[in-house]
Formats: sequence, C-alpha cells, structure tokens
Amino acid sequence: MNTKLRLTVLSFLQFFIWGSWLITIGAYWFQTKQWSGAQFGAIFSTMGIASIFMPSLMGIVADKYVNAEKLYGVLHILGGLVLLTIPMVTDPGTFFWVILLNMIFYMPTLALSIAVSYSILKRQGFDVVKDYPPIRVWGTIGFIVAMWTVSLLGFEKSASQFYVAAGAAILLGIYSFTLPACPPQSASTSSQNLAEILGLKSFAILRDRKMLTFFLFALLLGAALQLTNAYGDTFLHDFDKNPEYQGTLTVKYPAIIMSISQISETLFILAIPFFLRRFGIKQVMLFSMIAWVLRFGLFAYGNPGQGLWMIILSCIVYGMAFDFFNISGSLFVETQTQPSIRASAQGLFMMMTNGFGAVLGSSLSGLIIQHYFTDANGVKDWHNIWLTFAGYSLVIAVLFVFIFKHKHTTQPVEEVTPANSLLSVEQA
Repeated sequence: MNTKLRLTVLSFLQFFIWGSWLITIGAYWFQTKQWSGAQFGAIFSTMGIASIFMPSLMGIVADKYVNAEKLYGVLHILGGLVLLTIPMVTDPGTFFWVILLNMIFYMPTLALSIAVSYSILKRQGFDVVKDYPPIRVWGTIGFIVAMWTVSLLGFEKSASQFYVAAGAAILLGIYSFTLPACPPQSASTSSQNLAEILGLKSFAILRDRKMLTFFLFALLLGAALQLTNAYGDTFLHDFDKNPEYQGTLTVKYPAIIMSISQISETLFILAIPFFLRRFGIKQVMLFSMIAWVLRFGLFAYGNPGQGLWMIILSCIVYGMAFDFFNISGSLFVETQTQPSIRASAQGLFMMMTNGFGAVLGSSLSGLIIQHYFTDANGVKDWHNIWLTFAGYSLVIAVLFVFIFKHKHTTQPVEEVTPANSLLSVEQA
C-alpha cells in the first residue's frame, strides 16, 4: 500500500469514528433514554472541555517524548475501549463522565492526525500543500459514510452506534502502529519554556483591541457551531410522533438528510477564494453569521412534508455557515499576528471557538431548552427553539457589523488553499 493510500485510510477512519455517533447521539439520548435536555447540553460541552487542554498537552508529548504515530494509536485504542462501555451506562451523570473521557482521548487525535500525515509526507518527499488536501477530503467522506451506515443499519436511536465507533477506533489505533515512524522533534522545542509550548504567549495579542474583539466574536459564534449537530437528528426523529410524517424518508433516515450538511462543506470550501477576493475577510465572516440565521430559521419552519425543501436548504446553507467563519477566521489570525506566535494564535482561535465557545453553547442551550421549551411531558417546542438560536445568531451578526472594524484588503488566492484550512474543516 503506497503512502498516500495509507494516509487516506487514516483520514477516513479518523472521522468515521466521530461520524458514527456525533450526529445521532441526540436521538439516542432523547428518543431512547429520554433524559433531560439540560443534561444533554453538558454532553456536547465535553468536546469543548477536552479541546481546551488536551491537544496542547499531547502535542508536547509528541514533540518531546513519544513517536506521534504511536501516541496517536494509543489514544484511539483507549478511546475505543471507552466507547465500548457507553451502552452499559444507565444514568446521565455517568454518561457525561464517560463521554468526557472519550473526548479526552479523541480530541487530540484531530491535530495528531494532521501532524502524522504531514511528517510522513515530508519525510517521503511529497508536497504537503498539493498532496494532503486530496487525502484530507476522505475524512469528510468517512464522516458521511459513518452517518449513512448508522442510519441504514437502524442504529440512530440504538447503543449499537457506539459499537460501530469503537470498532473503527480500535482498528485505527492498531493500524497506526504500522505507519512510518514520526519521532519526536525535540530540537525544535528544547529552547522553549512551558508557556511558549502551550501557546500562552499568544494571549498577548488580546491587548490589541481589534484582536480582542475578533476573539470575543469567535467565542460567541463558537457557541452556535455544534447546536444543529447536537439537536438536528432528534429534531427530525420527533416528527415521527406526527401521523402526517410517519414513514417518510426524512423521519426514517434523518442522519442521511443531515449528512447533506457535510457534503455542502466540501463544496463551499472551493468557493472561499472567490468570496475572500471579492468581499474581504470581514464580509465573508458576516456571510457566515447570516448563514447561521438561515440555518436555524429554516429548521424552525421546515418539516418532512411540504417543508422538506427548507430542511434540505438549511443543510446546504450549513456549509457556508461553518466553513466561512472557521476558514476566513483562521486566515484573519494568520495575517494579523507575528510569525513567532502565529501557530499558537491559531490555537487560541480554535480554543475560543471549539473550546470555550462550544462549552458555552452546549451548556446554555441544554438549560434553555429544558426550562423554556420543554413541557411537562417532555415534548419540545422545536419551532421556538430554532427561532431562539436564529435570533441569537442575528444579534451577533448585527453587533459584528458595527463593533468589528476591519478594512478589506485583497488576499492572494494562494493563501486560501484547502491545506491552510484543514484544521478548521467541520471537524469532520
């Protein structure tokens, strides 16, 4: 098996694991276990909690002590073993801690998968910018295939989805030990202190008012990034309670409908260079915020019958909503920071969106849904739930227009290649 094919398998399995349960865990939680929305919000916050510290810590280990591919393999095997225990959990409190443990093992593998792939490609003389993007796109394909697999097997509301994810994780962990060695590059970090390695020096850029404003908006919008992943699948499942929609394909295979969102992401990535050149970074980020308003608003008025087109359009809009902010945001950080702290500044951006932002959004959304939009029988008012999220996104967009000051300067298309955006893409 040649190098590119081996790394393609790695990328495919990396996101197949996540796609096996990330979109459908809500259906398992609400439809099967019938646990509360407030507690479910905490479940999705585990990704943010783990993202705040684990990628940096595991990066230190890979840089100084252990081969990256071996560390990557061990983390996946441990994560797979944790996933095997999830079907045995019988209360939401324990479920939170088990999912958090799984996320502690999984989240650093997102960065390590890129580090391993880059290291192997460079050592074997490949051009990372040219050769890695076609490999990485198979990660998104793996995510989509996992969603379709779980849906077609009828596992969306079943604990079996975690067995599918566990099998893929353990397989990838074992497979990782067969990859070419990626030894620690201790020479590049030996002169750095702990604060520099953890990227803490990047916090100095928050003294700049424009950068502080940008990162605050990154945190606020980050709170919205996982909401439809958390609640979209169970939202569609709830239509099964209405006789008018029972038996429709949307209700029967909601994960397949939701997978249109991931397909859309791969297409909108290709449109980013045009939009950045034509409108500039600030406008592209604003387009993303408006797209989030549409994403939630279309869900509010959509249904599996005559309103199916709204649900499908919402999934298509998701590609713009997610990619345009993440990728243009990372480019903004790239062009506004000094080279010496650029990498850690990118880490700060990811920490604000996928760390603190995700924790904020997941926790508050669960509490809001439980206390304001769930009746005594556990029935959720999805129409007003989605309108509330849409209103939140609209407020952010309006504030962004007036508060964030940045003049458009033309960006060379070469700066906005898929390779530069790989850390941001969907996280699947």
